[in-house]
Amino acid sequence: MGLSRWLNLLLSFLLVASVAAAVVAAGPAGIELSTQGSFRQGGLVVARTEPGTRVDVRGAPVRVSSQGVFLIGVGRDETGPVAIDLQTEDGRERHERFEVEARQYRIQRIDGLPAEKVTPPSDVLERIRKEAAAARKARTRDDPRTDFLDGFVWPVEGRITGVYGSQRILNGEPRRPHFGVDVAGPVGMPVVAPADALVTLVNPDMYYSGGTLIMDHGHGLSSTFIHLSRILVQEGQSVTQGQVVAEIGATGRATGPHLDWRMNLFDIRLDPAPIAGPMPQPRKQ
Repeated sequence: MGLSRWLNLLLSFLLVASVAAAVVAAGPAGIELSTQGSFRQGGLVVARTEPGTRVDVRGAPVRVSSQGVFLIGVGRDETGPVAIDLQTEDGRERHERFEVEARQYRIQRIDGLPAEKVTPPSDVLERIRKEAAAARKARTRDDPRTDFLDGFVWPVEGRITGVYGSQRILNGEPRRPHFGVDVAGPVGMPVVAPADALVTLVNPDMYYSGGTLIMDHGHGLSSTFIHLSRILVQEGQSVTQGQVVAEIGATGRATGPHLDWRMNLFDIRLDPAPIAGPMPQPRKQ
């Protein structure tokens, strides 16, 4: 075979190979998907894909930011796998399934509570239903804001006295699991916003939770503070990370002064502790 013919065959081969590579690059495997966080019970995952991609989580569409960011929450008792399906504007698809890591939860017994706080009298049931509906409504907000991307800090620093997912037995009767993290502190201790947010609910006296404050961080992610003695912000107000928004109390069904911090992704209850990271250690005097 002459040299010129051999070179022509080589060039033809390289041209075909380059076209094939371009087709592969445009295929389904080319859809970006990265995740930060843990698919662990109570966990929050911040995911990113190509802007403009449709994302379904567990078969339902979720909000995707203009930068391709979306959120995934894992419930306390979820067993998984969590299904994530992506489809780009040009029709490419990607389907992923993430296994869920199970947790062991504590059992906590609390005795000596007033009987009406364990089993409320019938004349307050309507009040309880209305308050629960107001809290649910506040957690349905679905803003395009991405305040959560700047991370979270602890709203108060102190001794953790209650953890997410623990089962409480009140006066000998098993109740719903605890969906927050409790931090002990004196009445009047300042409570700060863990991240930028929009205040969506302020109620100084709910039957169970006492002084209650809910703040939205965007994409359906919210923080709830309960048992507060004072709330220093108003509904509709924007707050910034580290801003004092309330004071610790012992209102509602509480056995002592502390902050109960809860987080939701819409109706999925999350564990705030891994989202905020390790509790800062007290400074040495």
